[in-house]
Amino acid sequence: MTQIGNRFGVNTYSYTQSMRASDCLRHLAELGVAEIELMLYPGHLWISDGPEAVAETCKALGDSSLTLTTINTPNIDLNIAAAAEEMRRASLELNSAFLHLGSDLGAKAMVLGPGKPNPLFPLSNDVLEGYFFQALDTLLPLAARLGIEIWIENMPFAFLPDAEGLMASLARYGEADLKICYDVANGHFIGEDPVEGLKTVASRLALVHLSDTTRQIYRHDAVGEGDLDFEVLPDAIAAVGHKERPILEIISRDPERDFPRSVAALKNYGF
Repeated sequence: MTQIGNRFGVNTYSYTQSMRASDCLRHLAELGVAEIELMLYPGHLWISDGPEAVAETCKALGDSSLTLTTINTPNIDLNIAAAAEEMRRASLELNSAFLHLGSDLGAKAMVLGPGKPNPLFPLSNDVLEGYFFQALDTLLPLAARLGIEIWIENMPFAFLPDAEGLMASLARYGEADLKICYDVANGHFIGEDPVEGLKTVASRLALVHLSDTTRQIYRHDAVGEGDLDFEVLPDAIAAVGHKERPILEIISRDPERDFPRSVAALKNYGF
């Protein structure tokens, strides 16, 4: 069995269609992983699975001494900034349920996307931002009551895809403690220099996602399969004072191959 090790956290996206969350956690612990970002996904762990599934997942975390830093969710499927009020309401209801589940699991934070524009005929950014702020008005007080944070991620399909735009929007919202998960592949895909992106979000940076992509096709591939320059990232992350483990958000049909090879490549780049 090829070890992944504890130098990086691991997002469980690659296992969502093949393993229950509890089995996945035990498996990753056997591979030396110490920190997890758990995807909430039907068939992996979902809000309708009931207390037994939650208890089994908690037991797997405890038995393996894994740290559950974040939960992540199907942001692509949901839209807190949708034009349709019904979609916004459904997205808020699901995200509220995710917060409850994340709190039950002991996660530190939930990763949240700002919402998506219609690519053919988008609403104005002012309207989209207003819907985003309304969602935060609902979700942040709930998160505070539950003892879990919300970290906003830069996402290429969101109406705030870039670091500068995301920081400016959060400044307008006015919540000084609201943090950011910066995804280097997402930044690279939209043409943003991830080094500059990290500098831009430094004051709010809570987590870094690592994977590879090109700027032509949006991917979260194993390191080396895209054209992202990983060599500059260790110094860039250190320069902004970020000391937490990066999370490998690699999405692969063969994670047993792609996680260990990515770890090996990143070590060669100085991580």
